[in-house]
Amino acid sequence: MFTNDFGESNQNEIELQGVDPDALETLVTYCYTGGVELEEDTVECLMATACLLQLPEVVEACSTFLIRQLHPSNCLGIRLFADSQSCTRLLQVAHDYTADHFIEVIGCQEFVLLPADEIAKLLASDDLNVPNEELMFQALMLWLRHDLPERKKELPHLLSLIKLPLITPGFIADHVESNPIFREDRVCQELIVEALKYHLLPERRSTLQSQRTRPRKSTVGSLYIVGGMDASTKGPTSVDKFCLRTNSWSSPTASMTGRRLQFGVAVVDNKIYVVGGRDGLKTLSTVECWDPWTKVWSSMPPMATHRHGLGVASLEGPLYAVGGHDGWSYLNSVERWDPVTRQWSFVAPMNSQRSTVGVAALNGKLYAVGGRDGSSCLRTVESYDPHTNRWTLVAPMSKKRGGVGVAVAHGYLYAFGGHDAPASNPSAARFDCVERYDPVADCWTIVTSMKNGRDAMGVAFMGDRLFIVGGFDGQAYLNFVEAYDPLTNLWQQFAPLPSGRAGACIAVVRDSVPPVV
Repeated sequence: MFTNDFGESNQNEIELQGVDPDALETLVTYCYTGGVELEEDTVECLMATACLLQLPEVVEACSTFLIRQLHPSNCLGIRLFADSQSCTRLLQVAHDYTADHFIEVIGCQEFVLLPADEIAKLLASDDLNVPNEELMFQALMLWLRHDLPERKKELPHLLSLIKLPLITPGFIADHVESNPIFREDRVCQELIVEALKYHLLPERRSTLQSQRTRPRKSTVGSLYIVGGMDASTKGPTSVDKFCLRTNSWSSPTASMTGRRLQFGVAVVDNKIYVVGGRDGLKTLSTVECWDPWTKVWSSMPPMATHRHGLGVASLEGPLYAVGGHDGWSYLNSVERWDPVTRQWSFVAPMNSQRSTVGVAALNGKLYAVGGRDGSSCLRTVESYDPHTNRWTLVAPMSKKRGGVGVAVAHGYLYAFGGHDAPASNPSAARFDCVERYDPVADCWTIVTSMKNGRDAMGVAFMGDRLFIVGGFDGQAYLNFVEAYDPLTNLWQQFAPLPSGRAGACIAVVRDSVPPVV
């Protein structure tokens, strides 16, 4: 204005448009004294004026002051103010605070007064700290009812931002489909039909994936990693927790009652069951159960057979312990735990002996993938039907895989990594390749490889991705964590483990659900 050919450069008096005189006086005083007193009632006006006059030190001080004042009742207003002033740090902190405290935020007056475009930004965010998608729907309805006649026209677009397929069928029937405001709009009806189809046709879910079937980060539950082996002589007994929303590992939340190597883990009734393994000297038949909410370990009845290198999975309620090694020989026997009777019983044995076998449940059947039979690694795969109590061989993998990791996503079975090394060569290279099994076509297909070759990794499906945690590459214990997106066929890196770990098991447990707002 003053150093170029603007008209103001030749004027003796210049009118500053939209500048608060008190704020200007305070800033002129600051220029002479180096000090300014910040007050809650005037800090935003002062910060806006400081932005205009390009006083970065004052802007930063005001930002810090407002950050300290953040509360569920004012964070939305501060967020909008920071955006209007292009104050990046304050905007990010206010956004993060809003996401962290979203449940409290929707109960405050600022929320229902937001314009539609700002509501849309919130509903579209995957970073909000909410327990389930039902709460997001309730937040939308709360905003709509504040001025329904005026806001009703925004309903089709805003409802499309709610992940209706991830809401329970009962909630859809009671609170969505039965609501008369949705019956008058064709787009809303199509969204409701899409959600109901997702629930009614689970066998077609692999073809029904969309942005609305991708869960928000906070609704997928928590991933726990249990035990394993590391560079120490004893190996960790800790249980560590990973939060997807913050992409961080927390310090150990629990420890197993004793050392276990080559054990199995499964989730039954939202509790983590740790099955078999070996304590370094002997193979175990013992089972313990950890409740993430009470943080209490409980001893369960032991298996009939001592097993390490076994595969463990839950299928339609019961838990299965498959194969392994009893300290003397490779096993093809299978035991089933009934959580109602709290008893173990034998079911039909597999066709092959398998240790370090990958086990997962898919479409009402149990699959045993690869492993070792004592003489070599295996590429064979067999499935167990609990209704006929029979194991049936299915299409084999393209590679022999011992120490393979397996998991299920969107109606397919995946096999990750592993090795085809003889027992005499423990440092042989591990595979990075991944195969996908289609149970309908009974065939395996190669998909995108992992970034790192490994075996003895933890594998679990969380949200809409398959997480691979730790493992052994033939030379070192790994702390790498990566996740595979079946829809994009791409891998993404996540926060690494605090230290390298192999032979650990991971489990996903749903977080507790607070009362409905």
